[in-house]
Amino acid sequence: MKVVIIGGVAGGATAAARLRRLDERAEIVVFERSGYVSYANCGLPYYIGGVIGDPEALTLQTPESFFARFRVDMRVRHEVTAIHPEKKTVSVKNLETGAEFEETYDKLILSPGAKPTQPRLPGVGLDKLFTLRTVEDTFRIREYIDGHRPRSAVLAGGGFISLELAENLRELGMEVTIVQRPRQLMNPFDPDMAAFIHAEVRKHGVKLALGHTVEGFAERDGGVDVLLKEEDPLHADLVVLAIGVTPDTTLAKEAGLELGVKGSIAVNDRMETSAPDIYAVGDAVQVRHFVTGQDTVISLAGPANKQGRIAADNICGGDSRYSCSQGSSVIKLFDMTAAATGVNETNAKKAGLDVDTVVLSPMSHAGYYPGGKLMTMKVIFERETYRLLGAQIVGYEGVDKRIDVLATAIRAGLTAIQLKELDLAYAPPYSSAKDPVNMAGFMAENLAMGLVKQFRIEDVSNLPRDGSVTLLDARTAEEFACGHIEGFANIPVDELRERLGELDKGKPVYVICQSGLRSYIACRILAGKGFDCYNFSGGFRFYNTVVNDRCLIESAAACGMDQV
Repeated sequence: MKVVIIGGVAGGATAAARLRRLDERAEIVVFERSGYVSYANCGLPYYIGGVIGDPEALTLQTPESFFARFRVDMRVRHEVTAIHPEKKTVSVKNLETGAEFEETYDKLILSPGAKPTQPRLPGVGLDKLFTLRTVEDTFRIREYIDGHRPRSAVLAGGGFISLELAENLRELGMEVTIVQRPRQLMNPFDPDMAAFIHAEVRKHGVKLALGHTVEGFAERDGGVDVLLKEEDPLHADLVVLAIGVTPDTTLAKEAGLELGVKGSIAVNDRMETSAPDIYAVGDAVQVRHFVTGQDTVISLAGPANKQGRIAADNICGGDSRYSCSQGSSVIKLFDMTAAATGVNETNAKKAGLDVDTVVLSPMSHAGYYPGGKLMTMKVIFERETYRLLGAQIVGYEGVDKRIDVLATAIRAGLTAIQLKELDLAYAPPYSSAKDPVNMAGFMAENLAMGLVKQFRIEDVSNLPRDGSVTLLDARTAEEFACGHIEGFANIPVDELRERLGELDKGKPVYVICQSGLRSYIACRILAGKGFDCYNFSGGFRFYNTVVNDRCLIESAAACGMDQV
């Protein structure tokens, strides 16, 4: 059996290694257009910033090492230019010699990945305008930085690559501005949770121009002007286009393979395409979302590696299945970690789901043990069934641990309430006896039992200030003096029982505190005395971060970038 693989990075390299482990006699040929195979895409920004010093560390395998261990014919700098399903051949061009030839196959695996989205804008192609996809791209950016010592950079786009680059370029001492049309960074996060990401990057000197449309690029004064719609241009010594990725499916389309959403390659759960003996894996394929059941494209390394293994299993006579993606991800942002899994509230509503959420701000470990740091968690679930739909966490320690627990809970079909039952490891340096994940379960249970009712940021501005409702801040007088929401009166929770006479039992009471815990206690006190009470979801810390972020974004609409 002869297997040809197009693309030698995550999915393709995994498929090749798995094929060899299952079939010692198979002939395996991999064509990779770049000069490198099995390289760590996710590490590329960290080489640019000098965190990864050795360029060889980016390549997990070389063609020579892959052949030595697996006897796989890895041909780099070879581009497949056409697929001929009827003849079971592919046309190949050797990019070093220019020679062209046809290669036969019995089975074909497509792992072309995704390419940086490059809109047709004036100035695309300038020598100071870069994209970041391959090791070669990384070396070009690094060589330009080393040779020209740029002092400023504009990054067009606000996803993973852009934020990782922003951190690394700031560490090199550059002024960095991120510009993009959406009014938030990191689309896997809801705008309220993205506010914490914005605050962190601003704190480290990154300027944000959110809600601005890039219309082109022009050389000026030895640098590049990023032309904005109805705004003054942003000028920088270098620009990186990082506005997203597009499935690289030209070959599949020209070969007549069925395509899916966003031009991706349609596959079944065995990773088989519409053409016999042709499989496809990785960032170029359409998958089904585990939570919504909708077709989507998710460009992450984990799914690509799993899919490569599944395709190899099935080529060798097995029956492996890919059972959906849920988009679990994590990113380092300077000192902060941000992670998400499942769907966010925004996309859940777009999918037609009736959702509710809990927001909490637990410590990373036991409060009495030194060094604990706050994290902010948002857990999304279906309103009636409490089916877990997704979660987002931003914080400093223990974020990755909690998101993995929540991702596993979603995959296992647990409800939000069942999170309280998880038996999680506890020691003071690592967690609390009631882990943050357990706490989210307790909060969902309180909602289900009717022990608490919530109000949210979007409700605050609509609350009447005419005395028909009671607006109560349950923090200490000192906290209240440092900042509060207009119209809220202060009665600390520990004084509430003695001061109930100041409240009108006939009016609904809306209560807020710093994190949501003391206001919940206040609500239970009031409910026990016959009051109709609502607890603010997330607390004043959450409210303040989100509102300040919205104000900065609004000001950016007037001045072109955040004032840091």
